[in-house]
Amino acid sequence: MPTLKEAFSEQELARFHEQGYLVREDLISPEWLVEIRRDLEDLHERMAEGLPEGVHVSWEHEVDPSIRRRIKQLMHAELVSPALDRLVRAPHLLDLVEQLLGPEISLFHCKLLMKAAREGTVTPWHQDYSYWTTGDNRPLMLNCMLQIDDSTPENGCLQMVPGSHRAGLMEHRQEGQVFSRFLPGYFQPRADAVPVPLRAGSAVFFGPLVVHGSDANRSAQDRRAVTIAYNVTGNATGGTRERLRGAEGTKSGGA
Repeated sequence: MPTLKEAFSEQELARFHEQGYLVREDLISPEWLVEIRRDLEDLHERMAEGLPEGVHVSWEHEVDPSIRRRIKQLMHAELVSPALDRLVRAPHLLDLVEQLLGPEISLFHCKLLMKAAREGTVTPWHQDYSYWTTGDNRPLMLNCMLQIDDSTPENGCLQMVPGSHRAGLMEHRQEGQVFSRFLPGYFQPRADAVPVPLRAGSAVFFGPLVVHGSDANRSAQDRRAVTIAYNVTGNATGGTRERLRGAEGTKSGGA
C-alpha cells in the first residue's frame, strides 16, 4: 500500500465515494511528463500515415467533416508510448488504484484524448458504463485521467456532476460513430456540473457511473490527456487486457 504521504487520506476516500471522483495533483514527475510528450510528437501525422497493430483511432472529422485529420481518441495508447506503458503499471499508481478498487487489478484499456487546439470537439454528457455494461459485469471499473497539458475551461477541461453515480446507470441516447452514447441534452450547460481544471501531470480518478463530459477546445492550446481504465480481475469475460496485481501476480514492476 502507499506511504502515508502518497496514500489517499480517509477524508479523500470519503469524498471519492460521495462525489464519484477524486483529484491527485502531480501524479507524475515533470521528467516523466516530458517523456510522454516526446512519445506523442507528430502523433496526428504518424497515425494518419498508418496505425500500428492493435491501435484504434477515432478522428475529429468523423464528428465535424470540416476539421482536418486530427485524432479525437486513440485506443490502446500504451502501444504508441513507452512512457505511458510504464505509467499503466507504475507501482505508485497501482497503490492508489488499490485503495479505490481493491487488490485484484487488471488493465481494462488505456486511451488518449487529444482535443487539439481550436479543433477538439465536445464530449457529450455520459456515463462510461453506458459503453461498458454487459450481461456479466458490474460497474466496478476505475478511470485515472492524467493531464498531459494544462486543462482549463477555455481548452475543454473535464466537467463532472458530483454525486451523479449514486443514481445508477441512466438511459442514454445513441447516435453517430464517435462518443455515440450520451444523455438527453447532449452537452447543454448543467447547473450541477463542476469544471475540473488540472495542471499537466495531475490526474482525476473517477468511477464508471459518474456523469461527465467536456466542451470543445476553443483555445490555441492542446488539451491532451490519457485515461487509464482499470477493472477488477474477473469482472466480465474478456473484460481485461492484462492482469497487473492480485493473487496470481506480484506487485507490478515499472518506474
